[in-house]
Amino acid sequence: MASQSTYEFYKNDLSKIPPLRAIAETLVNDKRVRKINAAEAYELAKKQWDVMDTDQKIYPKAAKRLGLPEGATVLNNCHGKIVGRTGQARRFYNNLNGPDQRKVLGDLREAISDMQQRPLIKAEAIIGLDKDLMIRATIVGGEDDAANIFNWLVNFTPYEELAAEYEKSAKLPIQDIIIIGDNLWRNEDPFYHNQGFPQLALVDEECNVIYNFGMRYFGERKKGTLTLAWTSGIRVGMAACHGGIKELDFSGCADENAKKIGQRSIAFFGLSGTGKSSHTNSHDNGGTLPEGFSKKVLHDDAFQIDTANRVCRAWEPTLFDKTDSRPVGHPDWEYMVSVMNHATLEVDGKVLPVGQDLRNPNGRALIDRDVLGEYVNRCKFPEVLCWLMKDTCLPPVIRFTDTYLAVAMGAALMTKRNLAENVSEEELKKLVFVPYANPFRVYELWKDVEAFAGVFECGATGYSFNSIGFWNSSDSDLHAIPLQTSLTLQSSILLDKLEWEDWDLLPGAQLPKRNCMERILPGFYDTYNPKNAENHDDYIQTLKDRFAQRRHFLEQTADLNCKPEILAKLTKVLRIKE
Repeated sequence: MASQSTYEFYKNDLSKIPPLRAIAETLVNDKRVRKINAAEAYELAKKQWDVMDTDQKIYPKAAKRLGLPEGATVLNNCHGKIVGRTGQARRFYNNLNGPDQRKVLGDLREAISDMQQRPLIKAEAIIGLDKDLMIRATIVGGEDDAANIFNWLVNFTPYEELAAEYEKSAKLPIQDIIIIGDNLWRNEDPFYHNQGFPQLALVDEECNVIYNFGMRYFGERKKGTLTLAWTSGIRVGMAACHGGIKELDFSGCADENAKKIGQRSIAFFGLSGTGKSSHTNSHDNGGTLPEGFSKKVLHDDAFQIDTANRVCRAWEPTLFDKTDSRPVGHPDWEYMVSVMNHATLEVDGKVLPVGQDLRNPNGRALIDRDVLGEYVNRCKFPEVLCWLMKDTCLPPVIRFTDTYLAVAMGAALMTKRNLAENVSEEELKKLVFVPYANPFRVYELWKDVEAFAGVFECGATGYSFNSIGFWNSSDSDLHAIPLQTSLTLQSSILLDKLEWEDWDLLPGAQLPKRNCMERILPGFYDTYNPKNAENHDDYIQTLKDRFAQRRHFLEQTADLNCKPEILAKLTKVLRIKE
């Protein structure tokens, strides 16, 4: 299905075109704004002042797809103080009062006028890889921002690549997406966020437009585009997923018990640093999957669940991954297309980008999906759905037998900030709530609650994985939870190897039984059993406090208070038993 142009969507009453859409559309249609393709964006990016060429070859298959010259090399776009997302810079136009809307519109028109004094370029892409969910998108920026426009075309799909398929698709009741970016914007008005320098992400999710001003970091363009894509999916009745999902097929296994399981999909929801990509992309879950299995990954960051048709659909053909665990010589470098904020070293006469965050935190790369092995653009409905938490009171894995407890734990997903975000040192230390691990949600939370309730009611089973460590004697003295332990638990869930018992402290939740765990991970049961937590009274009180925080967060969320019956269902189940 395809999206609609501004004229197509509003043609019955053009007076309903919102001002942010009208301003964006006018700039897009300025005949002085030069339309470019990926190859042209690449050549312009090579001349950009903050872009360095390297001797690392772009993955040849990706270079060919993008129309780049043979032997094209990876570009390294380096920034200054800000090397991550700035969520506090977002301003939601439709939530502003009248005077603030008028102020912002004036500042916006002035910003566009400043942009038009420089040579501007635009490019078109298709967001979405499945023929039943595609959105046309346009990005506009200065020639001085060609690197972001090139990376945007790499991250999504240049329009001409899927044009024939797109043009044959039925129309969705959704507008095309427009992204406007200007790195040189400066506005010292305290109304706008200033941390490093002034930044503004101005969002109108109802008309599919975002402005990124004063924001060099490519993640702002990527997540801004995905924000509108996810929201568009919600508008047509699908669940928006900031997560990874893969489909395992055990029908080729020699093990008869595994063979009987057949195909099974599993999804993971978490922020950067919680293990989302590790769980999704691991080749064989650390050697814990049986011989003869096959795996297909949909994506490790963004997809949509279509509950009505019981399928999931991908938005992007590349991965935008951290490279802190990819040193020189790591096999993933073969698949690199572009990097951001990397140190470079001369190695055997070649200038190469180096992972491991030597220059700054949150070094990132755009990596071709071929790195995953076999992948698909749509996969089956997820039978297993996992929230990745950072809560020291939670055991490594919990299964939810109560639908609304599973939904509530996702709605009040507890985690910590990370260095992928442009926040203060104090913010990095705090426990925070990010519903469904999606900091890019721009619609009411109750819509996500209803969507995920539908997913669980249609047959998904909910779990939580704790990736920060489990209480030993205090909130800071923890039993580590190695990634290998979590991967082993994931495989055990997929293969139905775990037996469960009710967790007496949390009705509707279950923990793995001793006997099965002793066979799989000896010592696990005693190490991570809440009954064995030292300073037990302190543990219980902290656990109660954490669930009280969850309830308080949901009760204070304005866009849940407008749905008291939904809020009551969520808060009722988030209670530790006395």
